Amino acid sequence: MNPLTAALEPLFAHLQPRLVDIYQDLHRQPELSMQEHRTAGIAADHLERLGYAVTRGVGVTGVVGVLRNGDGPTVMLRADMDALPMAEQTGLPYASTATATDGDGQTVSVAHSCGHDLHVTWLMGAAQVLAGARDAWRGTVMAVFQPGEETAQGASAMVGDWDHLGLPHADVVLGQHVMVGMAGTVRYRPGLILSAADSLKVKLFGRGSHGSQPQTAVDPVVMAAATVMRLQTIVSREVSPLDSAVLTIGSLQAGTKENIISDDATLKLNMRTYDEAVRTHLLQAVKRICCAECDASGAPRPPEFTTLSSYPMTDNDREATARVAAAFHAQFGEDAREGKPMSASEDFSVFGRIWGVPYVFWFVGGTDPSAYARAQAEGALNTLPGNHSPRFAPVLEPTLKAGLQAMLSAAAAWLCVAADTPRNVVP
Repeated sequence: MNPLTAALEPLFAHLQPRLVDIYQDLHRQPELSMQEHRTAGIAADHLERLGYAVTRGVGVTGVVGVLRNGDGPTVMLRADMDALPMAEQTGLPYASTATATDGDGQTVSVAHSCGHDLHVTWLMGAAQVLAGARDAWRGTVMAVFQPGEETAQGASAMVGDWDHLGLPHADVVLGQHVMVGMAGTVRYRPGLILSAADSLKVKLFGRGSHGSQPQTAVDPVVMAAATVMRLQTIVSREVSPLDSAVLTIGSLQAGTKENIISDDATLKLNMRTYDEAVRTHLLQAVKRICCAECDASGAPRPPEFTTLSSYPMTDNDREATARVAAAFHAQFGEDAREGKPMSASEDFSVFGRIWGVPYVFWFVGGTDPSAYARAQAEGALNTLPGNHSPRFAPVLEPTLKAGLQAMLSAAAAWLCVAADTPRNVVP
């Protein structure tokens, strides 16, 4: 146990009910990406009460709290705040029934089905422990509450505002995410841990007509169907079996009525890759196939491509990860383990990439231990509700405490080492 998690122990019985209230309130009132005004206000007010120097509105709704505590490294702790445009189906007494207007002007349901409400709660709790245990560490802590992770906007928006607001750069950037996994466990990985992700909207142009006269039309539905099938061959026939990639068409929209051949069809697709060369090939192959299918169909014009989002790979610094791993093993014992790369994606690494500093990202299990063990024994782990499922609901304990311990342990690997270093003494 390090000095920061040791400081947490006597506080947790008092801290836990308040954090549960915060979590349930955030869960009940989620906000869409780049609209996290209420959530940001709760986080900022909390930091100000603790004595942090707080800057609001960083990258639209982001919050940065800085706590200086003598000479030492600057450690950034990050939590994302945004929720998803989907309806919750957990049946929890504090389940969200919220709606909001999305970027397209549509009214949508909103739910914290990725766990960012828990991330905010963890960082608020860790910030409180750090503020109350200043004799245990030395350096500067930056508590960063980031908007817009789900749309890959938030980290870049915050970094874009950073320097002109006079905010310090970190020496190391640390972040965590709740995932399917036995609650009370943590998983880390040196090097590549999360894939790159690219989402595109492709508009295919045809020529509309009456459904009874297809000879007078260029049918964009047939064009789209052929394109969808051919796009699936990129991974199966153009990517080496020794590499890895995922291509998913998540949306195909065309027409309004069964007897009208529409003028156009729109595909929305997502790609995940672990290698820049594979990523480049997929992007080029998608455009090649879409253009070729439109040409083969006699489309009146080429397809139109729009980038919806683009996430870099999350590639943990190996030396920094080794320090975090040692801290985790000291805290969690066998409940800390090295994991495999995942095909999820994050914009967390933008901070470290832009500043040229090491970053480490890891996972905290949020699944009820008995439910996880039962599913594992039955070979049914894939049936557990995961992130972005309408039924995703992390069990609050021991997940809440484990997340606090993980964040504080990782921070201690820098801050408490600095506190143990003798100060220069002038004779």
